[in-house]
Amino acid sequence: MNVVERLLKYVRFETTSDENSETIPSTSSQKVLGQALVDEMKELGIEDAFMDEYGYVYGTIPGTKADAPVVGLIAHMDTSPDASGKDVNPRIEYNYQGGDILLNEAEKIYLSPDDYPILSTYIGNDIIVTDGKTLLGADDKAGIAAIMSAAETVINGDRPHGTIKLAFTPDEEIGRGPLKFDVKGFGADYAYTVDGGTIGGIEYENFNAAAATVKINGKNIHPGSAKEKMKNSILIAMEFQSLLPTFERPEFTEKYEGFSHLNEISGNVEMTKLHYILRDHDSEKLEKKKQNFLDIADYLNRKYGADTIVLDIRDSYRNMKEILLDHMYIVEKAKDAMIKSGVTPHVDPIRGGTDGAQLSFMGLPCPNIFTGGENMHGRFEFIPVQSLEKCQEVIENIIYDA
Repeated sequence: MNVVERLLKYVRFETTSDENSETIPSTSSQKVLGQALVDEMKELGIEDAFMDEYGYVYGTIPGTKADAPVVGLIAHMDTSPDASGKDVNPRIEYNYQGGDILLNEAEKIYLSPDDYPILSTYIGNDIIVTDGKTLLGADDKAGIAAIMSAAETVINGDRPHGTIKLAFTPDEEIGRGPLKFDVKGFGADYAYTVDGGTIGGIEYENFNAAAATVKINGKNIHPGSAKEKMKNSILIAMEFQSLLPTFERPEFTEKYEGFSHLNEISGNVEMTKLHYILRDHDSEKLEKKKQNFLDIADYLNRKYGADTIVLDIRDSYRNMKEILLDHMYIVEKAKDAMIKSGVTPHVDPIRGGTDGAQLSFMGLPCPNIFTGGENMHGRFEFIPVQSLEKCQEVIENIIYDA
């Protein structure tokens, strides 16, 4: 199989992760793809390929070059719960010439450059799309396909290379990818997650992250006799939100600008809960955001009474730049591999998290490189074939030049 055939095969596996699950992996379907990958790796000659009890897939390509570092390549098997990943029906729009791409004739669903201007930059490319009913799953099955295809090339070739470690992880989309990752057993000196977007991207900076839960305790009473007695937790929740900076929301930020994002609200007069994620590349700015939450809670408790606001803030992950600044040669190797493939590298801050961030703090320096995918986590996800093929080529250059 070539890299495109692999991607089209892998995306048909339903592997949506579930943040409400307490199992590892969060969904058993991820293990179905995991076992298929183990079988395929063994067919390629990766004799030690296996899947552990937590759904992590590992394998080794033994080196043929002395004194070369052991390089790891990592991609994740799950897809985002933000959109359905069941019954994915991909197809290829060959030689895209601009304008709308019809995804679903029956339901008149189009992928339009009016909505997604990035599409216009891929005129002349072959575009892999969905039928508009599900996400595609190129995030991150494109990474798996590129790694597996590069592995096949290396195994069947005769060019000298160092030892290569492969890993495919569950639950990246819900922030648990490294939870049971065996860094010591993996045995790589450094690694790359192949999980980026636009062609040429290399990432070694991500958000510092925290989560905040705001519980508002109210007092319900019949509205007919509520005067000076009712304390409506819904209205207090609205007041809490109103005291946060308006222009520090995701819809007003980009690049290195952080945000506080209200992503869930539930409740009634008696009790309301707000769930926020807090993000900033600068750790000091994140601390200021956290302090602002504390200050607002204190103010409202003084206004409405003690324990009206119960605030819980927990750190989630940190910016891997802290670690990778001491390992920038890894980033430079990736840049060189891209240039050799005729790809112009560009360094982008990740406006989110990545397995590589947590793995870097676990002792495995791990920047992220592109797959070529666009519009991830939604029904209008797509990936140009030519970008995916370049991803495979870049991986091969990384392997041979290590």
